[in-house]
Amino acid sequence: MQKLILLVIILVSGFTAAQTNYEKGMQKAFALWQDNKMDDAENMFERISKAETKEWLPHYYIAQINSIKSWNIKDEAVLRAQLEKAQEHINSAMAITSNNPEILVMQAQVLTNWVAFDGMTYGMKYSGKITELYNKAEKIAPKNPRVVFCNSDWAMNSAKYFGQDTKPYCDALEKSIELFATFKPESSLHPTWGKERAKQVVKGCED
Repeated sequence: MQKLILLVIILVSGFTAAQTNYEKGMQKAFALWQDNKMDDAENMFERISKAETKEWLPHYYIAQINSIKSWNIKDEAVLRAQLEKAQEHINSAMAITSNNPEILVMQAQVLTNWVAFDGMTYGMKYSGKITELYNKAEKIAPKNPRVVFCNSDWAMNSAKYFGQDTKPYCDALEKSIELFATFKPESSLHPTWGKERAKQVVKGCED
């Protein structure tokens, strides 16, 4: 009996240590990112993704970093390399967890990078897919603030483009800010971004 208890303790301790190493690595990557060392953070997430093959979050953050870096890029070759890398890691994340609203939002963000780069070429190709992704995410997680914010922001920009009334989307954006105030992520490693950006967009509604 004592041997069995000892074995359980060893197994649990080993599991805890493995989790702790993962968490330490992720926190280190976040710290690098916060210090504006995005490439170093990305490299750290890549190392973690190779070591922790059942974790989707490292892939998610690699995709997010490449999406962020792609805004305002004018060189299509650079943009393509970054967004293809983002897509590769989104695919890896989706293979680990299905119907995940956070990943659906990130997929929509990456496709939006293409539309922002060249609306004439990629708007027709991806606009419907982006709307579909956000609507699917909102059906799964209607109280996730990133889902509500990104869906509303995309819909509002589409309405602006077509000269339509944007007020209904402003109301939804305000709702997302309320959701940010009460939303509890699954862990300290899960996504929390979006609140400040949502506030900026809502302020634009008021101007």
